[in-house]
Amino acid sequence: MKPAHLPDPSFCNNAVLRRATRQMGQLYDDVLAPCGLRGPQFGLMVQSRFMQEPTMREMAQALVMDLSALGHSLKPLVRDGLVELVADPRDRRAKRVTLTRLGGEKLDEAMRLWRVAQDRFEAAFGVERAAELRATLAFVASPEFSEAFLGSTN
Repeated sequence: MKPAHLPDPSFCNNAVLRRATRQMGQLYDDVLAPCGLRGPQFGLMVQSRFMQEPTMREMAQALVMDLSALGHSLKPLVRDGLVELVADPRDRRAKRVTLTRLGGEKLDEAMRLWRVAQDRFEAAFGVERAAELRATLAFVASPEFSEAFLGSTN
């Protein structure tokens, strides 16, 4: 018998999102496994290429991550020679996240596998529903949502 004072976990938005995120992470990680990358590493490399060598601060903001957590997450990629942290020529205190040649090749390999995972998701979930889900989750990750959420406590 469940205690009456505890909420049903399936009613908690945070709990449901976290479960879904873990499930998706596992599914995408399984598809990406042959290239040796996990989903979070792939995501960091894609973001670096997409943003064209962002500063760590820019990348952390785009990913809604703490700067120290980003640094920690980048360490294995730097160690493996896939990413370099290079001083910004305009501000030597800032570091830019750049893919190495090896990192670019690894990302190209991973992109082919990611496409398989993406196609499987859309086949199982539906192309239109997937687009709607991405739009909804992008809003949840936006500064506008954060402001509205925090503003609702007043």
